[in-house]
Amino acid sequence: MTKNPLNPRLHKPALKAVPAALLGLLGCSLAQAAGFQLLEQNASGIGTAYAGSAAVADNASTIYFNPAGMTELRDREISLGGSLVDISAKFRDNGSFTGTPPGVPTLAGNGGNAGTTNLVPNAYLSWKLSPQLWGGIGISAPFGLKTEYDDPWVGAAHARHFDVKTLNINPSLAFKVNDTLSVGAGINYQRISADYLRTISVAPLPTPIGVLPLQASSVSFRANDWSWGWNVGVLYKPNEDTRLGISYRSAIKHTLDGSLNTSAPAAAAPAVAAIGNSGAYTRIKLPETLIISGAQRVNAQWEVLGDVSWTGWNSVQDVNIVRTSSVAQPITPTGASGATAQTLEARFRNTWRVALGANYALNNAWTLKGGLAYDRTPVAAAETTLVSLPDGNRTWLSAGAQWRPDADSRVDFGLAHIFVKDTDINNNQLAAGRGLVRGSYDSRIWLMGVQYSRAF
Repeated sequence: MTKNPLNPRLHKPALKAVPAALLGLLGCSLAQAAGFQLLEQNASGIGTAYAGSAAVADNASTIYFNPAGMTELRDREISLGGSLVDISAKFRDNGSFTGTPPGVPTLAGNGGNAGTTNLVPNAYLSWKLSPQLWGGIGISAPFGLKTEYDDPWVGAAHARHFDVKTLNINPSLAFKVNDTLSVGAGINYQRISADYLRTISVAPLPTPIGVLPLQASSVSFRANDWSWGWNVGVLYKPNEDTRLGISYRSAIKHTLDGSLNTSAPAAAAPAVAAIGNSGAYTRIKLPETLIISGAQRVNAQWEVLGDVSWTGWNSVQDVNIVRTSSVAQPITPTGASGATAQTLEARFRNTWRVALGANYALNNAWTLKGGLAYDRTPVAAAETTLVSLPDGNRTWLSAGAQWRPDADSRVDFGLAHIFVKDTDINNNQLAAGRGLVRGSYDSRIWLMGVQYSRAF
């Protein structure tokens, strides 16, 4: 059989004990797809803007996008990749208001660049168990979010630091029904952790135990959870030039247990701690996703790819942080056990993403890639935009290449620039003592990725 550069696969020759180092490496905290979903589950898809993600099945990372695609792989394959993500998010003030009386020290400033630069790695292994059955495992980070503001920052009582990380362990099976149809399924054991820090209030607070300098004090919420989900996929090949894929990943419900802790200037620290420290939890339902993909080889050199995906973000509405123990001196109802200490009003909506891409076989060793995509934000309005997630509609422009040094190895390179529509914010938390943040965000994202895949 002659090797086709666009389809090299036709050339046939106790989980909770995961080490802390692995959690730190793979539990990355970024947000590149709309909301805080991470599309960077491989680097090989960056060059085509992840068009055809559930149909391509050209390396072991298909375990995440469509487990049925393992039937297109050889006896054993590994895929190791990483994506460097650079995010810029700069706030422009347009009438933010803290509500404090004149002459009272309060919060001000634009907070600098709230974006970060981080690495999102992933790892996959698949193997052929029988002529019709494949098994595999993937380790990745499906969701993540990180924003961090510099001082001074007018929105510090909304959030100064917000960091959500996930780690997903995804054992999977695929069954080849016949030469045209394959099915796959997997289970997901997912860890999520949250680290949230904000200034307690925009102004000092008179209390029975004295006037507390809450504009110079902070409260943090740290919590984590492990939970289960599942995913399924189907791959249909009416002929050797056409592949159609559909995959579904379930929603995963998490209950994050942790604590609320305060810090304050030395003189006020004991009093602030007395009214703020307690156990706490929050519940969040990470969204389900559906992907429909196609890959069509036009001729020996060209292959076109398409992708439509849906994410059920309306599972994320009001996120309540609830105390599990009373503070030492509860001077307000929110200090009692079972009381809601704070509510993050996300009010997300469901979203769609569409992508188109193409591969061009330059020669037997090199394939060039390109892609475009449009990704709608789940943030519904300026009034529900959170300073921890200043998200906007996104347009992807991607390019990349694949190098095949030998019959068993592939190295993928990808580069993408994501244009983010300016994001308006008009989040009013004056009644809660956190002020009004009004203005807009100027944001942009760069992605660079490398992935090594090998059959053996």
